[in-house]
Amino acid sequence: MSTYLLVPQHVAFIRNLGDSKHELSYHLSAHLRMNAVYWGLTALSIMGHGDALDRDEMIDFVMSCWDEEAGAFSAHPDHDAHLLSTLSAIQILLIQNALNRVDIDRVLKFILSLQKPSGVFAGDAFGETDTRFVYCAVNALSLLGKLNALDVEKTVAYIRRCRNFDGGFGHVAGAESHASQVFVCVAALAILDRLDEVDQPTLCWWLSERQRPNGGLNGRPEKLEDVCYSFWVLSALAILDKLAWIDSSKLEAFILSAQDTESGGIADRPGDMPDVFHTIFGLAGLSLLGYPGLVDLDPVYCMPASIIENLGLRKGWKALQRRTS
Repeated sequence: MSTYLLVPQHVAFIRNLGDSKHELSYHLSAHLRMNAVYWGLTALSIMGHGDALDRDEMIDFVMSCWDEEAGAFSAHPDHDAHLLSTLSAIQILLIQNALNRVDIDRVLKFILSLQKPSGVFAGDAFGETDTRFVYCAVNALSLLGKLNALDVEKTVAYIRRCRNFDGGFGHVAGAESHASQVFVCVAALAILDRLDEVDQPTLCWWLSERQRPNGGLNGRPEKLEDVCYSFWVLSALAILDKLAWIDSSKLEAFILSAQDTESGGIADRPGDMPDVFHTIFGLAGLSLLGYPGLVDLDPVYCMPASIIENLGLRKGWKALQRRTS
């Protein structure tokens, strides 16, 4: 177990992810490939190693996932277009300064076609709805400069329906509060400049209650701690300027304890296998906690803060001050 961040090992771990094509797990996770590229690139960017992967190869992969019929991006070549992979593709291309490769008008049409009369968004043509997809739509439209095409009131009305008595939000109206759904709803409302819809005192209390005795955070009451909630919980608290409500030292120690000191990468909790999902969200949490040497992360868009600032999209979030040592 290490008490400091193993940057070289994590960079190597992410660079080696594409070398596992002979393993069954690589092919079973094809439906997450676009997301995984975004997670890996963002993790590298947070560590200051955004050039560790081949830029042209990455852009070529993203464009190979373009679904010409749908006018959006799939997770893998020959898969169907989906809102999750479309957002990840947009984020990757923005980080790589290649957004000019996107047919923005067609993507806009795809995204808007997925909004239902209730205001919720489906993830794809097959109709599954979730507040995650509301966030993906709002985030993508904002990054593309097309937020003015969205029916904001209808969208906000659905998010409002998903708010619970404890201040949290669920994946659909009537579902229990969950930290990841809190993030997507709070971040979407932040982008839409509608944080007035959040019961901030109650929600921030609920979020601070997610910290376990060992410093880790869980997603809902009576569940185990998990490194990924280091982002879901902290991002919402950063957006609401309440990061001080978490014991940052204990959470930092928990994240660092989940590192794989041999192969690199971060796991969900100490002793488990690392993966790129928990690596990005562990690093994102550390960045928001002001860990030394990391790049600032925008908690609303989960992208390097400098990119969002250059687009003129920064909201009023507040991370802990970056420490020098």
